[in-house]
Amino acid sequence: MSLKPKFLKPGDDIYAEDRSDVDQTSGTTFIYNPHRSLSIEKQRQRLPVFRARNHILYLVEKYQTTVVVGETGSGKSTQIPQYLRDAGWAADGIIGIAQPRRVACTTLAERVAEECDVMLGKEVGYSIRFDDCSTPGTTQIKYMTEGLLVREMMADPLLRQYCVILLDEVHERTLYTDIVLGLMKKILRRRKDLRLIICSATIDADQLYNFFNYNTTGDKDKDTVSVLSVEGRTHPIDVCYLEEPAPEYVKGSAETVMKIHRKEGAGDVLVFLTGAEEVDTCVSLLKEHAATLKKNEGSILVLPMHGALSNSDQLRVFHSAPPGVRKVIVATNIAETSVTIPGIVYVIDCGFVKVRWYNSTSHTDALVVVPTSQASATQRAGRAGRTRSGKVYRLYPEEEFRKLSEITPPEMVRTNLSSAVLNLMALGIENMLRFDFPSPPPAKHLTSALDELYALGALTEEGTLTKPLGQQMAEFPLSPQLAKMLLVSGDFGCSQEILSIVAMLQVQNVFTKPRGQEHRARVIHRNFQVNEGDLITLLNVFTGYQKHAESRRWCVEKFINHRALRRAAEIRGRMEKLLVNFDIPLTSCEGGIDAVCRCITAGMFPNAAFLHHSGFYHTVRGNQPLHIHPSSVLYTETQPQWVLFQEVLHTSQMFMRDLTVIDPAWLLELAPHFYEKRTMQDH
Repeated sequence: MSLKPKFLKPGDDIYAEDRSDVDQTSGTTFIYNPHRSLSIEKQRQRLPVFRARNHILYLVEKYQTTVVVGETGSGKSTQIPQYLRDAGWAADGIIGIAQPRRVACTTLAERVAEECDVMLGKEVGYSIRFDDCSTPGTTQIKYMTEGLLVREMMADPLLRQYCVILLDEVHERTLYTDIVLGLMKKILRRRKDLRLIICSATIDADQLYNFFNYNTTGDKDKDTVSVLSVEGRTHPIDVCYLEEPAPEYVKGSAETVMKIHRKEGAGDVLVFLTGAEEVDTCVSLLKEHAATLKKNEGSILVLPMHGALSNSDQLRVFHSAPPGVRKVIVATNIAETSVTIPGIVYVIDCGFVKVRWYNSTSHTDALVVVPTSQASATQRAGRAGRTRSGKVYRLYPEEEFRKLSEITPPEMVRTNLSSAVLNLMALGIENMLRFDFPSPPPAKHLTSALDELYALGALTEEGTLTKPLGQQMAEFPLSPQLAKMLLVSGDFGCSQEILSIVAMLQVQNVFTKPRGQEHRARVIHRNFQVNEGDLITLLNVFTGYQKHAESRRWCVEKFINHRALRRAAEIRGRMEKLLVNFDIPLTSCEGGIDAVCRCITAGMFPNAAFLHHSGFYHTVRGNQPLHIHPSSVLYTETQPQWVLFQEVLHTSQMFMRDLTVIDPAWLLELAPHFYEKRTMQDH
């Protein structure tokens, strides 16, 4: 058992203790790392969370669950794990930090490793989907996504290698946030020595206090939960509104950036848009504007930031721009919380966000662009006041802000629950209706998820995981549909092709169309396009990329996004290792496209649509009208009778994306529990 220092309880003089760097073996003094550089140490002491250091450590020692409320930028994500490590907690196990976003895991781990003066991947590491940078037996502080923490629970349901779990950015209320909260409540009752710290910027602390506190005596001294508020360090922010909403907010964002650059003082700019496609469009517009700047107007460095970028590309936004150059970051809401980008003085908020909404009747999980919430708009504005006073430019009128909803609904109540149910089943939780969720999902969403998993072959009639298919599907960090495709690809003799397709589906904006060369790009892209649809087209692109030794020059010549394909190649390599571990044969159909399309059908059959006599497509289940997205290779072709879609995007209409043309007989053959002939004829 390790000796832990004693700390002051809230209310005591925080500066009363000796701040010696000498190793005090009595266990009464906070121990500092003498190798840490003075400049970094001073930076740490200036963070708002530093004043609450002793309070936090006292509460973690006394209570099983500690809720820390503090704004992004207060230092809680980087400093609290180090306080725990220096206090001796790491001697009893790993200090695990769960984040909603991949980029936060990598950037925070890199920063903490620098502050601890250790090599990233040793004492401080991270673990994200398809990338593990940690060392078993050595890593003391480990950053990971919430999904990866759930996967660790599958291997060890009590998380016995961890002494403290810190859940960060809980206010985002992602699907896995709620799953982890529910699971941690069960684990804490079994492991009295485990500590849970919940960090958030805007969460309702009372809700979490009531959710985790299992003291029923009424005696406050026996509470198992404590709440601590950490004041953030923010500077004044001027909020500017438009008199009329921007008709084209992507173009309006680019124009606003240029006005800021020409008229405002020094300081970097952060632009919020809804998705990777909009980000890349805005980046292209800004680069064109940048080329027209005169010498006396300075220059700008434009960088994208979204989840489909590789880790190295995401990290570029944290590097300082050259002297005299203004950095402009165009991001999705990935930059809204979790990470603090230094130097941001100006924020442009388009006023919209892309979220998932699930229709349990049609089994469609649509990406919908909706107005942001007031809480989200406030978070975005807060990015501008971290280092000095800043400005936020909202591309909508002030009265529209007052009409926005206060918060964004939790993912748990609005998205497809198939992945969540599969993971909970793998953890031995078979009665979903009795599981304690912070925000209980609609019963019809749970029923729909169970139906889909049963049809995919992941569940038995009794509602337990099938062996080995269901258990293996739960281990894949993918949707159940894509996991099923990969796991049965060996049976269809096309595992190499399916690996490439699934890897390509993990990245975005594969094709590029530089301004002024759109026609030439379209002509060259046609060489990859086939009548079988978008997924086979993506396969052709990746096959060509591999054939030409993953050449950047080839990508430029073919107007292909080299950055996206490089990321797809990384993901493919990691998925291939998983298939080898599951003894799935790595085979190729050698151009037999029917085998590939049948394998795709075996996984994606819930997303089937047929050409209705109205001229639109309708989903087979639910009869939901859909349209082919303009980016699809099938958009200008003769409309096929039957297709499978990867996702639905709801903008002006409901659009299907990433299509595959199929034979309807395959649905009856490969998914007899999901479809029957009578149902299709009724349409």
